[in-house]
Amino acid sequence: MLQTVVPPKGLEPAELVSSSCSLKKMLQCSCSFHGVPAPYVRWWLEGDAIGRDNPQVTSTILTPWSNTTISLTEMPELGAHLICEGKNEYGDHAMNIILMSIKSPSVTQSFISGLFQGLVYGVIATTLLFLCLIPCIVNHIKKTLLKKIAVIKAEKSPSEPNMSLNPEEPETSTVTSATGNKSVVGTHCVWNLVFQNNDILS
Repeated sequence: MLQTVVPPKGLEPAELVSSSCSLKKMLQCSCSFHGVPAPYVRWWLEGDAIGRDNPQVTSTILTPWSNTTISLTEMPELGAHLICEGKNEYGDHAMNIILMSIKSPSVTQSFISGLFQGLVYGVIATTLLFLCLIPCIVNHIKKTLLKKIAVIKAEKSPSEPNMSLNPEEPETSTVTSATGNKSVVGTHCVWNLVFQNNDILS
């Protein structure tokens, strides 16, 4: 919030010049104001005023500068509002600081450590599962290849009809001559011609 009144010549309203926060062993925030006369400074935490007499607050005034620092031994809740305000009779200026830090650095370390361990265990479990599945995968691939090979062989070598290996015996024919009634054995065709008494059939 910023409220200003046009001051007489040589006087200036309070103005925030700089602010900063750091977190080490405790949270420390500082604000520096400029104004004539020197601004009165104070802190607000979640709507409660923290006076200059509070041991957590250190303020120095060197006209036209007013500097103040607050050291919080207990970390406020996540999202808490910390306000630094400087004010004189011609205006006031404030900085609203939203605390996004967590309560303890050890929580962050524990979270990161747990996350890393979870990732490592997940990789190990995935690797073991993959190693257990390798034999099944290999057997499946072998069966598939064998089936494909059998199909290819069947396509290249179609079955041939069964042929009889025993040739049929040729028929024999008997020819009887007209004169001597003598039989002559031949093949392929059967003839049975009989001529008697020299009769000639026309």
